Amino acid sequence: MSAAASVPLRVRPSLGEPPRPLVELVDRFDCEVFDARQRVTRVRLEVIDRGAWDVLIREGVASLTAPAGTPDTLLSATEAAWRRIARDLRLAMDTYQAGRLRIRRNVHAGVGFLAATSNDREPGRLRFASVATRGPRLSLVEAGTGPTVLAIHGLGATKSSFLSTVAALADDFRVIAVDLPGFGDSDKPIGAAYDARFFAEAVTDLLDALELDRVHLLGNSLGGRIALEVGLSCPGRVSRIGLLAPSLAWRRGRPWQPLLRLVRPELGLLQLAPRPVVERFVRWLIPDADDGWAAAGVDEFLRAYLTRSGRAAFYAAARHIYLDEPHGERGFWTRLATLKPPALFVWGRHDRLVPLAFARHVAETLPRAGQLELDCGHVPQIELPGPTHTALCDFFAARGAGGVRTRLAG
Repeated sequence: MSAAASVPLRVRPSLGEPPRPLVELVDRFDCEVFDARQRVTRVRLEVIDRGAWDVLIREGVASLTAPAGTPDTLLSATEAAWRRIARDLRLAMDTYQAGRLRIRRNVHAGVGFLAATSNDREPGRLRFASVATRGPRLSLVEAGTGPTVLAIHGLGATKSSFLSTVAALADDFRVIAVDLPGFGDSDKPIGAAYDARFFAEAVTDLLDALELDRVHLLGNSLGGRIALEVGLSCPGRVSRIGLLAPSLAWRRGRPWQPLLRLVRPELGLLQLAPRPVVERFVRWLIPDADDGWAAAGVDEFLRAYLTRSGRAAFYAAARHIYLDEPHGERGFWTRLATLKPPALFVWGRHDRLVPLAFARHVAETLPRAGQLELDCGHVPQIELPGPTHTALCDFFAARGAGGVRTRLAG
């Protein structure tokens, strides 16, 4: 049973024929837009106060059927909302962000289904794909045309944490959000290093596979650390770097460092705590985990973490964040001073994971970098999307090597 199968499903049985909007969506399903990564995908569509129907996607063909078994993903909305969604995919995303469309269990499959039924044939349409690289096969979502922005998620997150960013920036850029190796729907090689260098190589391998010579990079949390590693090791591949609450090497003492070096991340292959305990802990850690983006993010985390390979990847990556060497010839802060691509650091005033105090250290080490302080926490693109996306658009659209501005915003 998949990790997401633990999300409770309370749907009424279908009553009569499915509503016309659901039929329209399924009739125009385009398999080229949605890479399901599995032989059969079951998408459950609930019409609130009327019932539910399943869409079976098999060998690129979608068909409506009565609900049965456990679906891979659940989409729930009123009939009026489904009519809006059938008219325009952009209305679907607006409906989702407004809380009138609920997507649970597997956001990749849920939004992928919507993209594949949008009837959009224009260049830059939203699409899901998986790409073979020299290393692991990577899953991505992309939309838009123009200069490319590659978005890299944080620890325990997936490309879904950048869905609103993909939509917001797609008018001006080609935006690609990728699942890192070990996370989401990408391959999860057991025994991989899962440190900054490993992830940076995976990013450059993806650029090679997509035949992209030079891109803007955007990273949240661990994704920010990876974006910086790419900028430091391959500056010629990077135009500009947007950093949303990036994970940076600890500057103070790390008392657990000697012990943690001895602990093997492969311990993650063992499920040390029962699944219900893990779920309760995650929902305790995130108080609003039953609603909106937070709920979808928890589902995405559990979907990977409650697998052996996903859990091992999570522990290995978390371990390397703590062990990241701050000083010395190869230390992070020593190398950060040599960063060539222009960078914009976005900090959250209420971030409990990456304290705002890091802004001062960045200013001392890399004074030419731009810094923006926002009234949010650790995930600015979700918690405060308007100012975050405006700042990113302005930054990525700047011409030449300059244009990096230091700003504070409320």
